[in-house]
Amino acid sequence: MTYPNEPAGQGGWYAGPGYPPAAPAPTRLAGVPHQVPHQVPQQTDVTRPLPEAKPAPKKPGRDRYLDLLRTTALVRVVVYHLFGWAWLTVLFPSMGVMFALAGSLMARSLSRPAIGVIRGRIRRLLPPMWAFSAAVLTLLFLGGWNPGKDPDNGGTWGWVGLFNYLVPVGAPNFPWHLGDKAGLLEDTWPAQAAGPLWYLRAYMWFVIASPLLLWAFRKVPWATLLAPLCLTAVVGTGVVTIPGETGNAVSDFAVYGSCWVLGFAHYEGVLAKIPRYLAVSLSALIMAFGLWWASGHLGPDGWDLNDIPLAQAAWSFGFVVILLQYSPSWQELPGRLAKWDRLVTLSNNRAVTIYLWHNMLIMATVPIIDLAYDLPFMEDARWSGALDSTYMIWMFVLVWPLIALMVVSTGWIEDLAAKRSPRLWPDGSKKTRPRAGLCPVCRPG
Repeated sequence: MTYPNEPAGQGGWYAGPGYPPAAPAPTRLAGVPHQVPHQVPQQTDVTRPLPEAKPAPKKPGRDRYLDLLRTTALVRVVVYHLFGWAWLTVLFPSMGVMFALAGSLMARSLSRPAIGVIRGRIRRLLPPMWAFSAAVLTLLFLGGWNPGKDPDNGGTWGWVGLFNYLVPVGAPNFPWHLGDKAGLLEDTWPAQAAGPLWYLRAYMWFVIASPLLLWAFRKVPWATLLAPLCLTAVVGTGVVTIPGETGNAVSDFAVYGSCWVLGFAHYEGVLAKIPRYLAVSLSALIMAFGLWWASGHLGPDGWDLNDIPLAQAAWSFGFVVILLQYSPSWQELPGRLAKWDRLVTLSNNRAVTIYLWHNMLIMATVPIIDLAYDLPFMEDARWSGALDSTYMIWMFVLVWPLIALMVVSTGWIEDLAAKRSPRLWPDGSKKTRPRAGLCPVCRPG
């Protein structure tokens, strides 16, 4: 039997006892000094296992699994605000997922000095918000709104409240009704437009609190992880009531605080140390409790978890644990998901722009679709009836081109905020990648 790499003419590496044969003793000639024969090195025992090679370190870059989750969360938010389906908050708790992903990136960034990280995060947040706020405030003032005469926050505080359109330390003031129901936009558009700003407020407070939260998590991980859930059980169930927007801010911090800290646990590798069966089993129990609590505290929209803080906190927490436990840490999107690579890259590069503007763009689809009623053939009841019955579908179809238009027209502000060269359509294609030397590498933070 011959093995690969066998020396020629030896009949195999093993040929029975006594192989290889002993070399004959050298013959010593008279008058010739004794010479030590040349020592042939022994052959290596191939049966001895070779040491295992260390796995090559992962290439630096984004985790495409987390990027895919963020894209899914953004799409779900747009669909939810368009159709209003309460069951979407159960199917995929987008806000809990987005806060967890942001927490993981924040923990990664805090390997650098905390002050610089916080400054960088806020710097990236504010310029896109200023562009959005400028558009909203312009429309509000053109509509005749006077913050000093606002019935809820009038006088001096009405004008002071406009500061929240610049820095989201609190909730911005706006009129609940402005204009005419039969006008270009329905009269509740200010509330719809300003709605997404609560997320920026919560995000900024999480960023500011992150150095302390990360320190506490490293000292007492379980207490830090579960404390927001306990706080939600107090302030989110009516046991303790904090009035006004302060109460809303505390409630938001409590509801999504555990998800933010779960991002820490994912980055620090704490979740990976927990046996998967145990993590999934306990998460399922917490999620079951959330659904049980929701069943007895249904809000005006039924199973909409956004109206049930404790249920939202419990369900989001368990859901995020399972997602992060199964995190495969992709360097590239695998299989059929690869065809969505550019969309995932684009949405992650323009996440703030998409989130800020999507509500206003949903409302903007209405006057555009209504133009179709002026077409000559729409006098036929069958055509007008068909448009009536498919109106929401047309809104869904039209909102995405409007989002794309907004990405092109204002999305580059996110690049300037991150100190990168502006790009119109950053989907990762070669033509949109910055050339060497023109802009720094984007680092988290």
